[in-house]
Amino acid sequence: MGMLDGRVAICTGSGRGVGAEVAKLMAANGAKVVVNDPGTSGAGEGFDQTPAQQIVDEIKAAGGDAIANYGSVAKFDDCLAMVAQARETFGGLHIVFNAAGILRDKMFHNMFPEDWQAVIDVHLTGHFNINRAAINLFREQNYGRMIMVSSTSGLLGNIGQCNYGAAKLGIVALARIVAMENASRGITVNVICPSADTRMTRSVPVPKDPQAAALREERLRRSRADAIAPLCVFLASEQAAYVNGQVFHQRAGELSLYGHMRPVRMVHRQGGWTPETLAEVAIPALAPQFTPLDSRGVHAGLPLE
Repeated sequence: MGMLDGRVAICTGSGRGVGAEVAKLMAANGAKVVVNDPGTSGAGEGFDQTPAQQIVDEIKAAGGDAIANYGSVAKFDDCLAMVAQARETFGGLHIVFNAAGILRDKMFHNMFPEDWQAVIDVHLTGHFNINRAAINLFREQNYGRMIMVSSTSGLLGNIGQCNYGAAKLGIVALARIVAMENASRGITVNVICPSADTRMTRSVPVPKDPQAAALREERLRRSRADAIAPLCVFLASEQAAYVNGQVFHQRAGELSLYGHMRPVRMVHRQGGWTPETLAEVAIPALAPQFTPLDSRGVHAGLPLE
C-alpha cells in the first residue's frame, strides 16, 4: 500500500529536476500522475515534449500510471485543460504540486520589463492559474492538497533575482490566504522551498567571492533533487491533514520550518513621531533588530547540512 493510493496528482514542471523526482515518487506511492512540462529552456523559451514523456515512460516502466501534458502554467486555459485531463484520464484530481519555473536573472538596474513579466507570469501567476483551476473541484469533494513552491530567494533575498524573489515571496502570501480560506473544506495548502542541484540552480551566476563560490558548490554537491520528494509525498497524503499554511525549506537531510512575518520589536511615542524623534529615538531603538544583508549573494545563516 502506498501513501497516495487512489489519488490523482498534477505535477507541473515535472520533466526535470525536483518536479520530476516528486512525480516519480508520488507515482511509486500509488498516485496517478499528470506529468506537465512544456519543455522550455531555463529562460522559458522553446518547446520540447521529450522531458515530460521521458518521466511518464520511467513511471510506467516502474509499474506506475502517468500521462504527459505540455501546457504552460502561465496560461489559465492550459491549466483548466490539465484539470480536465486528470479527470478524464484518471477519474478525478486530489493533489496539485507546482514546480514549474524559469529564471531570467539580472541586476535590478539592468532588468527589462519583459524579464520581470515572464518570471512573474510563470511563477506567481502560474501558481494562481493551476490552483485556481483545481480549487472548486477540491471544495466540492471536501478534499485537496496543494503544494506550492517558493524559494529562499523570496524569503531571504538573493542578488540578481528581484523578479524571481518577488514572485516567490508572493507565492507564500498566496498559499497562506488560500489555506485560510479553505481549511474548513479538507484542503491543505503548504509551501516548500527546495535547495537542490538542478538545471535552474546551476544557471545562477557563481559568486565572485571564492569562499562564497566554494560554499555554494559544496551545498549543491550535497543537495540531490530527489531528497525533496519524500516531503512532497507526505504533504500530499491524508496523514498530513493537520499541516496547513506552513513554509518548509529542505536541502538534503536538513528540513526547516519557517515562521511567518511578525513584529520583532516595537516602540511607541504618545502623540506620534516627528522626523527628528524618529532619527534620535525610534530607529536607533529598532536598529538592533534589523535583518542583515549578505552582499555575497549567499544566504546567511543556512547550515550546510
